[in-house]
Amino acid sequence: MPAPHKPDRPASTRLAALLLAASLPFSLAGCGEEAPRSEAGQVAGSSGEPATQTTPVPQGHGFDFYVLSLSWSPTWCMDNDPAGRSEQCQAGRKAGFVVHGLWPQFERGYPEFCRSAEPGRVPAALGRQYLDIMPSMGVIGHQWRKHGSCSGLDQRDYLAATRAAYERIHLPDTLANASGKRLGAAEIEAALVTANPGLMEAGIAVTCDRGRLEEIRICMTPGLDFRACPEVDRAGCKAKNIVRPAVR
Repeated sequence: MPAPHKPDRPASTRLAALLLAASLPFSLAGCGEEAPRSEAGQVAGSSGEPATQTTPVPQGHGFDFYVLSLSWSPTWCMDNDPAGRSEQCQAGRKAGFVVHGLWPQFERGYPEFCRSAEPGRVPAALGRQYLDIMPSMGVIGHQWRKHGSCSGLDQRDYLAATRAAYERIHLPDTLANASGKRLGAAEIEAALVTANPGLMEAGIAVTCDRGRLEEIRICMTPGLDFRACPEVDRAGCKAKNIVRPAVR
């Protein structure tokens, strides 16, 4: 038996329905733009749980993974600027961990000083935006030329990825603030694993210099997820007792 015929709605009613349907996508899009965005990760050394990354990360290519290298400033200053002439090493600066670099890596070995359409010099207007996490324009420029040029990114996106990687890491207070104390490399790795869900000891290398903490190196995918990196991990310091020189 055929379904009963439904009478047509008046033309004015149909027109109102069409106008309402057409307006919905624009209303929804407007709501999406107004929604607040959280920051991409947790600043290294700050308190609280690491935030979930929501800001898209510029996607590099031509390599397998990144190593984020965080340098312990007091050790670097003892070896390179004991007089404290540079801003990083000045007394009262209280510089602790700083970003040494974000390094593209292969599963075995790494690229460096790659050809790039970008200039070798990082403009001051761009580089100054990163002096809160990297110690100087000289370091920023060198990291771009040696490592960033191999990331498949331009200068702006490479530095944006560097900040996003830095903000991905939460350094517990026991590492970020305590200085002048001794701690084993395995203890440092364990503290980082506890503070950063998803991070594994096989994806961390703690390096040391004459019994002093030098750097923490953390392996990440091009999208900044944590991952294992056997070659990097094997090169880490195995000392059971590392001193962390005090900040100035």
